[in-house]
Amino acid sequence: SPDVATAVTNAKSGQVRYRTDKGGIIHCTIGKSSFDISQLRENLEFLLADLKKAKPASSKGVYLKKISLSTTMGAGVAVDQSSLDI
Repeated sequence: SPDVATAVTNAKSGQVRYRTDKGGIIHCTIGKSSFDISQLRENLEFLLADLKKAKPASSKGVYLKKISLSTTMGAGVAVDQSSLDI
C-alpha cells in the first residue's frame, strides 16, 4: 500500500487480507508461530466466519471443503472442522 499510515491503522483495527488462487485455495496469515493455540484458533474462527459471510447467495454445494494450516514453507496439517465454533 502506498499509504503506510492507513495500512497500519487498518491492520491494527483487525482488517483481514486473504487471496485465492485459480484452484480455489485461500492463502491467509492467521498468526505467527510464537502465538499460543488460543490466539491462532480465535484468528482462524474469525477468518472462517468472515469467509462464510462473504459467500455468494448463488453458490451451491459445500463452500469450505477442507481446512489445512501450515507455516510459510512447511507441510500442511488438516484441521477437523467439527472442532471449530463457526
